[in-house]
Amino acid sequence: MKLVIQIPCLNEEETLGDTIRALPTRVDGIDEIEILVVDDGSTDRTAEVAAAAGVTRVVRFPNHQGLARAFAAGLDAALQQGADVIVNTDADNQYRGADIEALVAPIVRGEADMVIGDRDPARLRHFSPPKRVLQRLGSWAVRQVSGTKVPDATSGFRALSRAAALRINVFSDFTYTLETIIQAGKKQLAIAHVRVGANPTPRPSRLFSGTSHYIRRSAMTLLRIYALYEPFKFFSLLGGILIAGAGLIGVRFLYDYVTEGGAGHIQSLILAGALLVIGFLTILSGILADLIGRNRQLSEEILLRVRRLEIGTGSAERQPEDRPAGGPRRERDGPRRPRRADRLAQ
Repeated sequence: MKLVIQIPCLNEEETLGDTIRALPTRVDGIDEIEILVVDDGSTDRTAEVAAAAGVTRVVRFPNHQGLARAFAAGLDAALQQGADVIVNTDADNQYRGADIEALVAPIVRGEADMVIGDRDPARLRHFSPPKRVLQRLGSWAVRQVSGTKVPDATSGFRALSRAAALRINVFSDFTYTLETIIQAGKKQLAIAHVRVGANPTPRPSRLFSGTSHYIRRSAMTLLRIYALYEPFKFFSLLGGILIAGAGLIGVRFLYDYVTEGGAGHIQSLILAGALLVIGFLTILSGILADLIGRNRQLSEEILLRVRRLEIGTGSAERQPEDRPAGGPRRERDGPRRPRRADRLAQ
């Protein structure tokens, strides 16, 4: 069984070396370990540091494309390398490499398709009180939308089985953490979580400029993914609110009509009628969106089969920005598997 540890990076030359050195060289149940670095358009020596540290492969973007796309590209590259299990970790050494064995254990035992590392944010001393509250609220919202029980939804320290990686599609340009959990829940993948440690980060997050920015982008991600996978419920809820508002305004108009003759309240009747029509149209939109969603499920099934064929056959060509890094391969004792011909699908 092969494990590929992927590390998305953006200008991480100062911490990447320590992150790689902390990764395990042996994991129980794993025969081979490879390290994949995805350089998201770094302008420093991130790629050179990765090569000097002896990683198996470096995938480089010519320009910055965002964490979500770097994560998705890492999944594709790891699958093309023949990964049976994929672990994603951050390049800032926030997550402890020693916890990878516990992270992949449920997948090795066949008990889970995705495992999330639970940092227990409420007890992290380097998290400010507002950040702890936001983490708790965000994880609660993801649990409600996805139907899962993940306590630390924003944790980027996670493991995926080969089957789960093939079925996950990242649509967001912002972050993959919330979206992939919601997708996994809606696709009935088995999700587990294990307690992991976390090191203090030496710098603020580069993913967002401030708390308000993070809240706004995360909320939009949750709404969009929920509307994508539960369109009828989403639009029915909106339509129901509009119809309820129309009903309340209509009742008020009838009361005024009976008691005062309705003079001067014709605007309420017009507003109630408009809200009623819009509410019904919103519910009809939900029905259409649900039908479109069925076609999307068929498209995802076709995409899954195509990805399986592509990864199974591979390609004899290698893209210029997709190259192996220098240094020995990290693996457990035993025969090495032949490298599959790989190509980064972008």
